[in-house]
Amino acid sequence: MEPLRIHKGLVYPLNRTNVDTDQIIPKQFLKRIERKGFGQFLFYNWRFNDDGQPREDFSLNDKKYEGASILVAGENFGCGSSREHAPWALEDYGFKVVLAPSFADIFYNNCFKNGILPVTLKEDIIQHLIEKAEMEAYELTVNLEEQTVRDSEELQETFEISSYQKEMLLNGWDEIAVTLKQADKIDQFEQNIGK
Repeated sequence: MEPLRIHKGLVYPLNRTNVDTDQIIPKQFLKRIERKGFGQFLFYNWRFNDDGQPREDFSLNDKKYEGASILVAGENFGCGSSREHAPWALEDYGFKVVLAPSFADIFYNNCFKNGILPVTLKEDIIQHLIEKAEMEAYELTVNLEEQTVRDSEELQETFEISSYQKEMLLNGWDEIAVTLKQADKIDQFEQNIGK
């Protein structure tokens, strides 16, 4: 994973609550065995008609959100089944940060394991961000080191994150990388087995 310290990006507003993992990445696309290639299927049932053509009435298909890397959504984002494919699809599409009033626990933790920063902010702040991004091209700067979310105007909000999850994202580590930091101790333990 790439380290994430400060991310500035275009905001995509998804003004929906209780977005579950089957809406993020429908089950028929879970056949891949690698983590890449899921972005094309992100929000598939909302983005595309039955014939596979983009739907004009779904905002992510609007050119003004092309290249968006910060997703702002309603409460309980990522609920439903525990599929890790949901953050894979978001990351593969290009999202680095997801802002919401609340997240489903498993989805929240899976984001950190896959290089995405989930940020919890108050519901009125989230609604303000959604409204701004619906009106115009709107950028935010998310600073993980300072734990702040800012725009180019007056907005400056702080957010909470555990020190463990913060360290993992700042360094671009997943759980395997954290384990491999102890490689010398693991080797020593294996050499002493059976002695």
